[in-house]
Order: sequence, then C-alpha cells, then structure tokens
Amino acid sequence: MRLVFAGTPDVAVPALEALLASDRHEVVAVVTRPDAPAGRGRKLVASPVGQRAAEAGIEVLKPAKPSDPEFLARLTELAPDCCPVVAYGALLREPALAIPEHGWVNLHFSLLPAWRGAAPVQHAVLAGDQVAGASTFLIERGLDSGPVYGVITEEVRPTDTSGELLDRLARSGAGLLAATMDGIEDGTLIARPQPVDGITLAPKITVEDARIDWSHPALRIDRVVRGCAPAPGAWTTFRGERLKVAGPVKLLPGQTGLAAGVLAVGKNSVRVGTGSHEIELGEVQPQGKKAMRAADWARGARIESGEQLGG
Repeated sequence: MRLVFAGTPDVAVPALEALLASDRHEVVAVVTRPDAPAGRGRKLVASPVGQRAAEAGIEVLKPAKPSDPEFLARLTELAPDCCPVVAYGALLREPALAIPEHGWVNLHFSLLPAWRGAAPVQHAVLAGDQVAGASTFLIERGLDSGPVYGVITEEVRPTDTSGELLDRLARSGAGLLAATMDGIEDGTLIARPQPVDGITLAPKITVEDARIDWSHPALRIDRVVRGCAPAPGAWTTFRGERLKVAGPVKLLPGQTGLAAGVLAVGKNSVRVGTGSHEIELGEVQPQGKKAMRAADWARGARIESGEQLGG
C-alpha cells in the first residue's frame, strides 16, 4: 500500500523504521509537527520523525493544522491507501480523515478502551497496572474510540518508569503497526468495536500532578516517581525551593519511625517518612543543578536528620 506516516517524537521513530523496512508498503510522505525551538539557542529544529524521513529522502509535510487547505490538497495528490499514525500531536478531522481509502490507523500505547488520551503509559504506571500494551485502531471523531485492529501486551515491571515502559512498547508496537498494515492490505484484518465497559481516561500529566504528597502511602509515592519519569518529573520542596525526585526510590516496609516528609540522613543514604513506611531516596535534582545521589546532596547541603520535605 501507499502510506503517508504521521508522527512527531522519538517514540514514533521505531514504527516509521518498521514501515520503511517493509517490502509490502511504500511510505510516500511523512506528516509531522512544524519545527520547534530547542536548545540554548532556541533554534528551530525538525522533529525526530521529520529528521528520520529527511534522511530517508522522503517528502516531509509540516502543516500548522491538518485542516490547512494546502496540506489537504497535497495529501489528495499523494493518494495514500492508508495513513498510519503514532503520537502525531494534532487533532485529525474531516476532510483529512476521508482522503485515504483505508483511513488513518493509530498506534496507541494502551489496551483500549483503557487509558484513552494523551498519557496512557504514565497513567498505567501511576495506577499500578501489572499489564500494559498497545492497540491499533481506526481513527474516528471520538477520543481514541475507534474500532480496534490488533493489540500486543507488555508486562509492567516493578521498577519500570513510564519512559522505560514506553520505549519497550514503541518497539513492540512498531511490529504491530506493520502487521496491521499487512492485514488491511490483504483483507485478513477487520476492525472490531471497542467494549463499552472498562473505559478509562489518560489526560496529560501536569506539573502539579507530579508533586509528591508525603502523607500518601509509600507505594503510591513510588508510582508517582516512576510514572512521572522522565517527564514532567516528580518533585517536592525543601528549604523553600523545588527539589526533583529524579531517580527510583527504595521501599523500606519494615521501617515506620519517621513522620511523613521527615528526613533521616545516614552516611550513604537518605530516608524519608511517608503515610505508611519509610522510603530511601535514589537521585534528586536541586533547583538549578544536575541530578545527583541523595547522599551526595545531603552532604553538600549539610542536611540534618529531622528536616522536612514538602513544607
């Protein structure tokens, strides 16, 4: 089939690579978000998908909106049979949806109808899901509500951050998207409506969502740290400034002596009380500084046991 691939960030690149490697399909163009400022110089930089497509010599389309008349005209000229989508980042509506014969097929990183929305992997980690996955589905007007072609599953490991889990899903999901394109082409795949039960939503995680409440149980705090890594990053306050909890925490089920948010500083460790048992901090990142081991931070800042996180 003739394909026009839509995607923007790094997580979409494995799927583009899988389709470029296919001997059954031709990627005739890529749609991505416009170049954005990045780095200290704030120079305009192409998206990871745009960069990879340019390296492959593929036409790159960067509409401000996919409803722009010039983009719609060019997409019509390209005459794609299908438009696979991974984390494109813009809302697709008619008439764009009507141009490819087989529509726009999205690779979404959840087991639909669970975690519809912008941050499915983060919400899966925050909720303590033991199994995550990815789904391919036909895009329609509703939020991630279209009929599903296929799914793959992935175990959520106890130490997984959302970034680590998403990296694995991006790789396995790339194969699922390529197989979905094969099945659509030969007619062996039929999209099935999503169940009406089990719908959960996964809105974008805000900075305030990532703030640690030390009165919560240790297990919940662990999920916030892992679920918000690498972005936006779990955080608290210390001595009136923001402190990012950048690395994994260690649960200490047998230790319950510290009140919520109170620190205990040892030679090589920093423990903190929660609403249940204590945890040991891994890495922290003080405001304006690089991430460092919690013990090094405590020595450098001359922190004493009994000081408080989170005000």
